[in-house]
Amino acid sequence: MLCARECPDWCIYIDSHKETLPAEGGGRARTRNVLDRFAIDFSLCMYCGICVEVCPFDALFWSPEFEYAEYDIAELTHERDRLREWMWTVPPPQALDPSGDPPKEIAAAEKAAARGRRA
Repeated sequence: MLCARECPDWCIYIDSHKETLPAEGGGRARTRNVLDRFAIDFSLCMYCGICVEVCPFDALFWSPEFEYAEYDIAELTHERDRLREWMWTVPPPQALDPSGDPPKEIAAAEKAAARGRRA
């Protein structure tokens, strides 16, 4: 929920609930968050891009689509299903720099795999 917390206009609405998953094999039960609502109110949004930058899951993207005028201001609040319709307009990500450092997640996974092979 970093995007909603960091938004200076408070135009991102996230509602969720916790769900308990039963343990398999005698372990303790796990809880997880289940998303109930994700919406962006574009009548409030100032298009600063902070939400895109802070999202740890790369779930938010900029789209070159900009012609979404509405006659009713209430229609500018886009729920999760309507936001999903825009996915076809999102350009593919830029290729990684071959001379750059690998992402820290990949480096950590490779280090853990190497430790597992030595053991």
